[in-house]
Amino acid sequence: MKIVFILVPLMLILVALGLVLFSWAVRNGQYDDLDGPAHRILYDDDKDMIPDEARTDKKKNPDNMATERNEEKKSDETG
Repeated sequence: MKIVFILVPLMLILVALGLVLFSWAVRNGQYDDLDGPAHRILYDDDKDMIPDEARTDKKKNPDNMATERNEEKKSDETG
């Protein structure tokens, strides 16, 4: 029975310490985004370095459209 009087306060102290550490971690942003940095490395931010033929995005900028028009005119003239 003596051990219960030692273990119960010890467990209460450990639980209180765990809650304090958990609340500190939440306040300091430790649980904000766990997957973001791991996935961010997979995305390519260098869109200017990707050739126009290899792009998968559907948005066309005016420079690409002008280049495509010139290519179409050349193919019409030769073909």
